[in-house]
Amino acid sequence: MKSQKIPWHLLFLLILAGESVFILPFVLARVFRPTVLQTFGLDNVQLGFCYSMYGIVALGAYLFGGPLADKYPPGKLMAIALWSTALGGLVYASFPSYGILKMLYGYWGFTTIFLFWAPMIKATRIWGGAANQGKAFGFLDGGRGLVGALFGTLGVFVFSVFLTTSMETASITESSYAFKRVILISSGIVALVGWLIWIFMKTDREKEKKIVLERISLSQIGQVLKLPSVWLLMLIILCAYVGYKITDILSLYANEVMGYSQVESAQVGTFLLFVRPVVGVIIGILADRTHTTFWLLVSFVITFAGALLFATGFISNVSTGLFFISILVVATGVYAARSLYFAVMESGQIPLVLTGTAVGLVSLVGYTPDIFAGPLIGYLLEASPGVVGHQNVFWMLALFSAVGGIAGFIYFVKYGKQLQQEN
Repeated sequence: MKSQKIPWHLLFLLILAGESVFILPFVLARVFRPTVLQTFGLDNVQLGFCYSMYGIVALGAYLFGGPLADKYPPGKLMAIALWSTALGGLVYASFPSYGILKMLYGYWGFTTIFLFWAPMIKATRIWGGAANQGKAFGFLDGGRGLVGALFGTLGVFVFSVFLTTSMETASITESSYAFKRVILISSGIVALVGWLIWIFMKTDREKEKKIVLERISLSQIGQVLKLPSVWLLMLIILCAYVGYKITDILSLYANEVMGYSQVESAQVGTFLLFVRPVVGVIIGILADRTHTTFWLLVSFVITFAGALLFATGFISNVSTGLFFISILVVATGVYAARSLYFAVMESGQIPLVLTGTAVGLVSLVGYTPDIFAGPLIGYLLEASPGVVGHQNVFWMLALFSAVGGIAGFIYFVKYGKQLQQEN
């Protein structure tokens, strides 16, 4: 099956939905991290534990939601997930207590994963066919980055419009008022995207029969677990996802180390979101023209180099230009890895009809950073306030990038050459 036979509007819907569902739990906190900490009265460790609650619930959702994606078409599942996530935004906008906030993140761990994650990945793999996996997943993640960037830009604009005083001198009450409007508008847009998915994301019934299982059995799960590529992908995704989680603190780094204001630091977060689509598109095209597994390896090397720039203290009292170049290096490596780690499923000989099950099992391990990364990052930041704490976080990034690079190298040796022979 070739990607050209499937309408481009389906990929557009996947891109739009794929980032919209994560706006409330993740993107707003990434762009507005200093504001979130202030308005909710949290420190970095407490916010990290909110992410952990999300990750704990998501763990089970990955396991049971994966096989579900092999039984039902993706559109309806994804629409329900978007509507459910948007409802959580109403609670978020009430600025609940820390205990309720943790429960909300647990709720989001269910709504964004159980009915959404595996269907999105499987639908993207189907769109890409055998020859365009790099392009399919590169466009997906790059497009998601663009959607996130637009949300971030809209959020910063709405925040500035509803801020009744100077951005630099705004009180907690004034910041809360403005941020509440950001949350409510974002929730409305997420609900609208759910409606678009429900109405327009439809695939041919004959094709659905070929990609949907009548029933899920333990033998099929065992079949997936026997594949070496599945175990390697678990480690690769885990290491790459740690890198993605660490990009959350770059806006905080700008605020605490570089001395940027809340709005300026939010603009740093938004800049990162605009880097993501560019990296996704470029790396996706390069991967399909050469070897996806090779570029996955390269992405870990770039991430490791960028992590060392920050970890060694080189980026602490530098010019704005050099700071943004260093951010660009880290973001390029992190976003390239994120764009490609599901694109190598085809070369890893994972059956298409079992994609949902494979995604669920791989994600069960690969996305455990949702549980431990937040608290660990928060602990490192709080234990050594200022530049030292941030350096320790980037040493953590360097370590995981090195391990991911080793796993990526093994995957390239095992499957890259085989794919070359087949071509």
